[in-house]
Amino acid sequence: MSLDVTPVLLSAQSADGAIRKHAEESLKQFQEQNLPGFLLSLSSELANEEKPEESRRLAGLILKNALDAKEQHRKNELFQRWLALDAGAKAQIKGLLLQTLTSPVASARSTASQVIAKVAGIEIPQKQWPELIASLLSNIHQVQPNVKQATLETLGYLCEEVSPDAVDQDQVNKILTAVVQGMNASEANSDVRLAATRALYNALGFAQVNFSNDMERDYIMRVVCEATQSPEVKIRQAAFECLVAISSTYYDKLAAYMQDIFNITAKAVREDQESVALQAIEFWSSICDEEIDILDEYSSEFTADSDVPCFYFIKQALPALVPMLLETLLKQEEDQDLDEGAWNLAMAGGTCLGLVARTVGDDIVPLVMPFVQENITKSDWRQREAATYAFGSILEGPSADKLAPLVNVALSFMLSALMKDPSNHVKDTTAWTLGRIFEFLHGSVLETAPIITAENCQQILTVLLHSMKDVPNVAEKACGALYFLAQGYVDAGSASPLSPFFQDIVQNLLMVTHREDAGESRLRTAAYETLNEVVRCSTEETAPIVMQLVPVIMMELHQTLEAEKLSTDEREKRSELQGLLCGCLQVIIQKLGGMESTKYSFLQYADQMMDLFLRVFACRNATVHEEAMLAIGALAYAAGPNFAKYMTQFYQYLEMGLQNFEEYQVCAITVGVVGDLCRALEDKILPFCDGIMTQLLKDLSSNQLHRSVKPPIFSCFGDIALAIGENFEKYLIYAMPMLQSAADLSAHTTATDDEMLDYTNQLRNGILEAYSGILQGFKSSPKTQLLMPYAPHILQFLDALYNGKDMDDTVMKTAIGVLGDLADTLGVHAGPLINQSASSKAFLEECLASDDPLVKESADWASIAITRAVSG
Repeated sequence: MSLDVTPVLLSAQSADGAIRKHAEESLKQFQEQNLPGFLLSLSSELANEEKPEESRRLAGLILKNALDAKEQHRKNELFQRWLALDAGAKAQIKGLLLQTLTSPVASARSTASQVIAKVAGIEIPQKQWPELIASLLSNIHQVQPNVKQATLETLGYLCEEVSPDAVDQDQVNKILTAVVQGMNASEANSDVRLAATRALYNALGFAQVNFSNDMERDYIMRVVCEATQSPEVKIRQAAFECLVAISSTYYDKLAAYMQDIFNITAKAVREDQESVALQAIEFWSSICDEEIDILDEYSSEFTADSDVPCFYFIKQALPALVPMLLETLLKQEEDQDLDEGAWNLAMAGGTCLGLVARTVGDDIVPLVMPFVQENITKSDWRQREAATYAFGSILEGPSADKLAPLVNVALSFMLSALMKDPSNHVKDTTAWTLGRIFEFLHGSVLETAPIITAENCQQILTVLLHSMKDVPNVAEKACGALYFLAQGYVDAGSASPLSPFFQDIVQNLLMVTHREDAGESRLRTAAYETLNEVVRCSTEETAPIVMQLVPVIMMELHQTLEAEKLSTDEREKRSELQGLLCGCLQVIIQKLGGMESTKYSFLQYADQMMDLFLRVFACRNATVHEEAMLAIGALAYAAGPNFAKYMTQFYQYLEMGLQNFEEYQVCAITVGVVGDLCRALEDKILPFCDGIMTQLLKDLSSNQLHRSVKPPIFSCFGDIALAIGENFEKYLIYAMPMLQSAADLSAHTTATDDEMLDYTNQLRNGILEAYSGILQGFKSSPKTQLLMPYAPHILQFLDALYNGKDMDDTVMKTAIGVLGDLADTLGVHAGPLINQSASSKAFLEECLASDDPLVKESADWASIAITRAVSG
């Protein structure tokens, strides 16, 4: 039975905190004591026309949240909870929800349509509520536009919640017919037409069969293109959003429509309101994305039966498309450089131009350069900025041969503009363009004569260091340019042209981090990122300067830990700074700890550093924990077995990181640090292994932990076994069954999409790394026999992977390595098992013939180990 919840729902929105809290408690209690009554009361509230709009809206919102959640494990709980409810109560609730679709109150209808879709998302895949779609479709023939509008909105949400394979084709056809009819120009009511257009956007994933039929596809495309001409701006925008979705979902079906689409997008870009014009440009960006992906696949492993052919739409549209995009570059906004989230026509046009350059390569250059040359010296800042933006946008895609002569001419002009142009907009874009020149046309990629030489390097640095004193947005871009300049010399060996200026560069970057306005335009972050890159790419010659940096950065970190009584805002800023400083120390540790010439003098700072990192952990902030963990991992790697002296103090934070399910990135990084510790401490980690293994096993069993952390946990088992050798014996009975069930699951997963396949391969790789570590850890120990019972299962796993044919190269390399480890560790005992294994021989032969040198190297080694085991 339902209760009157109006007063409580209104109190829950009260301005008085105490009243609000009391109401929320009451609702929570009602939900816990009587879930069916609670949900029924809320549905009655939502459906009751005499109730106030505020209480109805909140009732609907609470209902929606009772059916769905962001976290997967919570979502599953709510699904099960709904399915377990009494059928009578569910039928009543669903009846009330459908009734609300006819309400005259727009917010009630809209909320009900979302809740209906949530229920459908749970029930339709379970073959429940079969009558829903038919009853919604019968509403479409109602006279009242509000019922029609609410029903189309519901169908749209339903397509978002339910996967296409849960709905049979006959119903799909009826949904699409209703939606496309609602979009038709003959539909007089614009709310209905808008709801229909938005519903089509969600229903496109269901339309595979319909898009394969010429007549149906023509009809859908005609209606969408007509809707882009509607007098209502929201309908035009929604129709272009449909076109963008069609361009990626049905790229291979578009050829017949491209001329018409070009005409309507060009008209929208030139004449329509910005929200519509942005979607029209997005259509072309989306086509570029599709073609870049297809052409990437062609070049990596061209197979005649490639899924989708490239239609070269962009190449064909170039002569008309490029001028249209260049026009948009002149529509900048006055303050766009200062607003981080800014997005306008000029930025969209430039982004699309960059994608076009990546799609067609050299062909774009002659179409853009006249615009650049004509506008780069004009008196209006808009023209100079647009010309610079156009040039910067086409630097990725065309060949170095094509670009180098142009860049050689442009470079000194750009450096002069960065120093002298009166407009900050122009300087901002110029610094960005210099960054792109250094990113794409500098360093080891170049076959041609280098663009940056010993002669112009000094001038470039003088200008960049000067620009770091400019307004924050220009200084931030100058830091970015210096970042790529340094990166280009990462392989320069001892002859880096930056070495003579190293001290200057470091001092200037530190000055930027102390600027009063370094909080604006991400300037402080950019300065530290650049400092890190400059250190990472430095040579032995400048190591003494990096060494001088250590106490400076440590002192800064120390000062952040001394600050007392901070406001929330100051605390947030302090955490951000601590994260940046820990990140900087991590790079310095890797650099100085990785060179024999500096390692020992550097480690004199280890005690103080470790003390600072442990104090950072006491400040509760996830981002800072991540950075401090990574820095500790680097320090452990540098210090080796000597790191053992910090373990007692550090262990509690290590355990905290492994228990941090909510901020799973912290957990993942901590798992990685356990691997670093194993490599550094070897068997000195033994006293801490019980605690670590217990926590890792708990993590694996948890359904709350994000799945991405599970592969590294498995490989961590391998790290631990390698470090402690036969002492891993006591963990075998826990670890091996976990590995076996995960192996079975991952070998027989049919990946439905690329993301799933990537994850499956990461999981397989983690499991294989665990097996490899365990096998190697027990090698030449009298206890190797303990592994014999597990050998048949490992071989079955390898067979299944080989037969599945969907391994990537990394998994292949690790898998063939495990076969070698098995033969190497178990010796003659493994011989007969390997001989019986269905595919070991074929798998080994395939890997020996691999093009990938790492796979081949792994296979060569395995081949020797197997020959020994089999012939022994």
